[in-house]
Amino acid sequence: MTDQLSRTPLLDRVHLPSDMKGLSDRELVQLSHELRQETIAAVSETGGHLGAGLGVVELTVALHAVFDTPRDKIIWDVGHQCYPHKILTGRRDRIRTLRMENGLSGFTKRSESAYDPFGAGHSSTSISAAVGFSAAHELGADTGDAIAIIGDGAMSGGMAFEALNHGGHLKNRMFVVLNDNEMSIAPPVGALSTYLTRLYSEAPLQDLKEVAKGAAKTFLPEPFKEGARRAKEMLKGMAMGGTLFEQLGFTYVGPVDGHDLDSLLPLLRTLKARATGPVLIHALTRKGKGYSHAESRPDGGHATAKFNVATGEQKKSPSNAPQYTKVFAESLIREAEKDEKIVGVTAAMPDGTGLKLFGERFPRRTFDVGIAEQHAVTFSAGLAGAGLKPFCAIYSTFLQRGYDQIVHDVAIQKLPVRFAIDRAGLVGADGATHAGSFDVCFLANLPDMVVMAAADEAELVHMVATAAAINDRPSAFRYPRGEGMGVDMPSEGTPLEIGRGRIIEEGAKVAILSYGTRLSEVLKASEALRVRGIVPTVADARFCKPLDKDLILQLVANHEALITIEEGAIGGFGSHVAQFLAEKGVFDHGFSYRSMVLPDDFINHASAESMYRAAGLNAEKIAAKVLELLNIPVAKRA
Repeated sequence: MTDQLSRTPLLDRVHLPSDMKGLSDRELVQLSHELRQETIAAVSETGGHLGAGLGVVELTVALHAVFDTPRDKIIWDVGHQCYPHKILTGRRDRIRTLRMENGLSGFTKRSESAYDPFGAGHSSTSISAAVGFSAAHELGADTGDAIAIIGDGAMSGGMAFEALNHGGHLKNRMFVVLNDNEMSIAPPVGALSTYLTRLYSEAPLQDLKEVAKGAAKTFLPEPFKEGARRAKEMLKGMAMGGTLFEQLGFTYVGPVDGHDLDSLLPLLRTLKARATGPVLIHALTRKGKGYSHAESRPDGGHATAKFNVATGEQKKSPSNAPQYTKVFAESLIREAEKDEKIVGVTAAMPDGTGLKLFGERFPRRTFDVGIAEQHAVTFSAGLAGAGLKPFCAIYSTFLQRGYDQIVHDVAIQKLPVRFAIDRAGLVGADGATHAGSFDVCFLANLPDMVVMAAADEAELVHMVATAAAINDRPSAFRYPRGEGMGVDMPSEGTPLEIGRGRIIEEGAKVAILSYGTRLSEVLKASEALRVRGIVPTVADARFCKPLDKDLILQLVANHEALITIEEGAIGGFGSHVAQFLAEKGVFDHGFSYRSMVLPDDFINHASAESMYRAAGLNAEKIAAKVLELLNIPVAKRA
């Protein structure tokens, strides 16, 4: 397509950031318009994270135009906003493979491009990485400037302040761009959000533009230094600008309009030419900028399915069964209606965890602590210590960030915090960074912890009730992303007997003991095996800790072989079963046992179905494992 016919003539000329060096500032403004339209068009076809990327289009253009990537390291916090960056860094031809099998990752990824110096799917890591790159540069590493772009929501994570403290102490040249859009995934919470708002709400933005271009006297020629000093003191008096960050050792510059290239470009050029130490640039942006259907959404169009560009209407498949997340929320509401001590805690994910519904019903009993999983866990421990019944709802992948607090603040003290673990197992398009692979391993090894996994949405209802009834120790229950199995739902939850599983189907020779929602695939495998005259016993463990030892010994006594299946890494449920059987001397007599777990690898993004096929945990692979264990040849496909 020629430039005359193309709707993106400038973008068509930019294959790598080096192609931007010859563009005028006016052309860079036009490039931003085209980049925004290309981002919208691409995500409309793939789905994914839209609003965050639209909010940093001008920042992306300015950073790549001024700095010399990939030698200079642009480090995007989380990576939700990296789609425009990917388009400018040689991946435009693949941008419509975002989050698809064998396609581009939805986050930055080191193995994908030299322009992704640091991968991320979790927040608040970028400044630490930038401090590391800058320290390596001081030690002689062949790397240029380090630039971290972090949102105001991610700044609520304590790790960001640990990094600011260290970076300010080291005094190495580096840049932090605070992308302040008053929005993370959900509306921001906490004193930091209020502080940032004061930085610009108490003074008109237009009065600060000139200050933003050169407020720090270090960057200005000698004759202007005194004037800049006075302007900066005036800014502090007007808006307390930069006080917190400067106390941490960073030169504060801003606020600056993050969508105004006339401000951004000269500012970044001045900083690149003159900065000698750590600098924080406070940029104000709007999530979903330039696309009205994203801007008008409460979350700024954070995540979206495929959509119609003209109308913004998302193309979602009709639901045939309730979402696990909604089942959890509604179950928790029912329990809380009966027990006023029940409270909900989330770490900046009220929508994703379902606690938004709970909060609408019980606003005073709902706490969103920001992107601060460590605090969420210990805060919950404090609530439990005071006699309340906290349900700490955090995705499996994010709960990893609070593990020391689970051990030290909850488990050792036997405080009855209830962990509601969403996104258990493989999660599809978000890939390895968001997979819930390890929670069973890192929770079930803790003394006195009750660890459950729901096989379907009805079981989840009962496990919420079970957790509510446990008052003498911590507990956890896990459930996957997406729709349930379409089973009949109970009107209310009934607490389960702790450490007791259930027999689903009676059979002979081989028993399959499932833990979690792979049970549906086990039942499909059982049906296929019956065609060959093999009728396995199928059981649902329900609990990894405490194990149902009587059930396990019963399965061993009545069968020739046992297979355990779980949607988690090695070291989880199957390992606990194996340890128990070994201690009982079962293997001394040649009993056959196999454990099916996720492979010892990080599985790349694809559909959840494809990922489980790759992991060998679908019905076909389960049936094949049974035949292998019974020494029956697997029929080859024609």
